[in-house]
Amino acid sequence: MLPLTRTSDGRALLVNFKRGAVLHHFNFKKPVKALEFSPDGKSIAVSHDSQVQVWRTPNHLIREFAPFNLHRTYTGHHDEVLSIEWSPDSKCFITTSRDMTARLFTLDPLEGFRPKTFAGHKDAVLHAYFSSDAKTIYTVSRDGAVFTWKAKPREESSDESDSDEDPGPIASTSSNSGALYNEIANTRWGVQKRHYFDQPGGTKVVCSTYHRASNLLVVGFSTGVFGLWEMPTFSNIHTLSISQEKISSIAISPSGEWLAFGAKKLGQLLVWEWQSESYVLKQQGHFFDMNTLAYSPDGQHIATGGDDGKVKVWNTSSGFCFVTFSEHSAAVSSVEFTKQGQVLFTASLDGTVRAFDLIRYRNFRTFTSPTPVQFSCLAVDPSGEVIAAGSTDSFEVFLWSVQTGKLLDVLTGHEGPISSLAFSPTGNFLASGSWDKSVRVWTVFGRSHAVEPFQLSADVLAVAFRPDGKELAAASLDGQVMFFDVHLGKQTNLIDGRRDISGGRKADDRVTAANSASGKAFNSLAYTADGRCVIAGGNSKYVVIYDVREGVMVKKFQISQNLSLDGTEEFLDSRKVTEAGNTDLIDDRGDESDLEDRMDTTLPGAQHGDMSKRRYRQEARTKCVRFSPTGRAWAAASTEGLLIYSVDESVAFDPFDLDLDLTPQALLATLAQREFLKALVMAFRLNEKPLVQRVYEAVPRADIRLVARGLPAVYVGPLVRFVAEHMERSPHVEFDLLWTSALLGAHGRHLRDRAGEYASVLRALQKGLGDCEALISRLCEDNSSTLAYLLGQLKVQANRDGDVEMSDSNRATVSAF
Repeated sequence: MLPLTRTSDGRALLVNFKRGAVLHHFNFKKPVKALEFSPDGKSIAVSHDSQVQVWRTPNHLIREFAPFNLHRTYTGHHDEVLSIEWSPDSKCFITTSRDMTARLFTLDPLEGFRPKTFAGHKDAVLHAYFSSDAKTIYTVSRDGAVFTWKAKPREESSDESDSDEDPGPIASTSSNSGALYNEIANTRWGVQKRHYFDQPGGTKVVCSTYHRASNLLVVGFSTGVFGLWEMPTFSNIHTLSISQEKISSIAISPSGEWLAFGAKKLGQLLVWEWQSESYVLKQQGHFFDMNTLAYSPDGQHIATGGDDGKVKVWNTSSGFCFVTFSEHSAAVSSVEFTKQGQVLFTASLDGTVRAFDLIRYRNFRTFTSPTPVQFSCLAVDPSGEVIAAGSTDSFEVFLWSVQTGKLLDVLTGHEGPISSLAFSPTGNFLASGSWDKSVRVWTVFGRSHAVEPFQLSADVLAVAFRPDGKELAAASLDGQVMFFDVHLGKQTNLIDGRRDISGGRKADDRVTAANSASGKAFNSLAYTADGRCVIAGGNSKYVVIYDVREGVMVKKFQISQNLSLDGTEEFLDSRKVTEAGNTDLIDDRGDESDLEDRMDTTLPGAQHGDMSKRRYRQEARTKCVRFSPTGRAWAAASTEGLLIYSVDESVAFDPFDLDLDLTPQALLATLAQREFLKALVMAFRLNEKPLVQRVYEAVPRADIRLVARGLPAVYVGPLVRFVAEHMERSPHVEFDLLWTSALLGAHGRHLRDRAGEYASVLRALQKGLGDCEALISRLCEDNSSTLAYLLGQLKVQANRDGDVEMSDSNRATVSAF
């Protein structure tokens, strides 16, 4: 398991996949478009602009000084090489290029052989493929043409393909190991058939892949449509539109049953089973910048908002987005959960603040201002009854009632756009930071409506209250973080963080990284749960944690090592700096020449780079940082996406859990064989609650302790949570209590050692046990009252019968009750 990865600037890494260790660094000196291992694993073919280099595979068992050894360099193309495809015997490979041709090369020199040229396409040839028997070659061009190449008859003239090359002898098929090699190399190839996809005008082929075993050709188009064709008959099996943008990459599973698609512009990933026409996996991130995030109160979910106008809610344990809200028509600037976690509030530059119900997944309330403004920040009262939003146009703060949706008050006084809002955890104060270099603390619920202003030395970018509500932190444009005592109204501490987050140079910077701290500042702050530390992130590749009392930096995190982003490199290559600017920003290849690549489809308020530039590099920066309520993790909304840092080593997603044999039918068959532990694990992998409940309730009482003891640790948390939820709606009280006792007895130490990770699970279990105890207690009280009433009635009846003592039959009746 030694994969080789490449970067856009020509660097390569040889990685041990199992250990996650980098074994070797190498620089190919030029951008690499294609890199392919030979089927036997002994060679690596690398595109090198218009050339192809073949390197010997490094031997990880021997410590080599130079593990990459160049075998040969192949020339012949007149433009950039786009793809490389090896023959099944690893003796030949075929390359495609922008010069509208494909060429066939041999790994080792062959007497009388000259590279074969496959010409005839009218656009760049994107891919070429060998059939399983290597007697047919398929070439796919960007304009939607597929050519089928086969051996030409001996008497046919060579005017169609390789007329300038020595035909060589045609080798007959033999049983020796070089038969296939000789047959491929010595064949005079010619076009047998020409096929066309016939998509609507302007549609281009973007990517393709071929599955030799099933002869399936999968093609992705610039319109977001993909199709399956069976070769060589070119029979269309399936065509489907899966995206609004072009499909940038395609992969097919070794069995040929699953197809994976990626749309780079939308951040979309899709796994499709084409035979049953069903989704295996479908995920999509924010396809522009991610602006803000918020943790749910239990730390299980994260809500994010982006420049694309979408609000997404993610599961922190699986890393998957399970709901997307698209009601906003402009960039989302802020998101906040209520204290109960069932309602999500969002503010947007479209002039609305919306409330979303996370139980029914709907937008149940929309708040607007009397005059249209853009909302840049949001804060929610701890009670969840009042929300506040700040504007960038009128410099005002608006307050609404959540229950009625009416505007309660408008707070005026700032002389610049409102950048940040924060309610005190006690609910008495509202702090607002503005570009007018001031922070105002409003007593919004008091009769006096008092305002306490704090003056800073630069524009205020972020404010945050300490969890006890006694201290306020504010970050300013000059890179400083100031701390104020809310009740005394004075400054208590100051941290100058400009030097701490300095570092990294942009491609067009004229100063060194050490002197580029002038533009660095924090735009997001968050306190830890105990209030001792504060985390800050901003327009830098660093996120910093400070100790508030000592005013010193505790730790610094680098959010990205991606050199394709601006601001990650410490040193620039002076050879690339010219009078016209950095050559990395000049597109000399014309990749953006298509109309769909030049169109500006951004939403109002979204900043997605200068569309007048031919090439744009995003800047490595952090727009929002938040601590998890559990205190075991923190998250950052960055250029790289949503980043979660945790002290707990837990796997976010295990792709090996996805298996073709893992189906509901297989689960039921396993359950019928009374393999309860295996069936329970399969049910959790499928993540279907009805199946989990069916297996859970099918486990005999005598086997509960045995199944709980053998349960893998990764499934302990989900099962405990399921038992807690099952208690609330099931009448099987004793059955749930047996499961609880068995799980805590078998995995109690594991749960105790990771109490922070399982905090929400244990709280749910505690709530379920509490409700169960209350139910049983109430039932016992009702039964006691009933028995007392019956005994009283018997005594009254006995007195009516003449004060006769209770008969034996009555005593038996009372005993029965």
